[in-house]
Amino acid sequence: MWTMAALIARREGARYIAGKGLVSRPCDQDDVVKCLDGLYRQRRIDLAHARVLRIWGERQITPSCVVAVERFDYKLWTEALGRLEWPLRIKGIVV
Repeated sequence: MWTMAALIARREGARYIAGKGLVSRPCDQDDVVKCLDGLYRQRRIDLAHARVLRIWGERQITPSCVVAVERFDYKLWTEALGRLEWPLRIKGIVV
């Protein structure tokens, strides 16, 4: 969610100057995007996963496993985040 919010802010013209933010960040949003790109290149996620992450990230909510029309998105969402966890742990972005 944070990555997508930061990407939206960037798209809308916001700028970030290292060390000048109110909240310390464990990484740059591009670090997360690079991890996703690596997973895509390794064929561990596909464009459907990326699409779901983008759509729901822009909405700033997770898809529901209860709502029938969101179940498939929920499945892709959890698969993508599950596969993203290890690369982010290796980089020290998440614990």
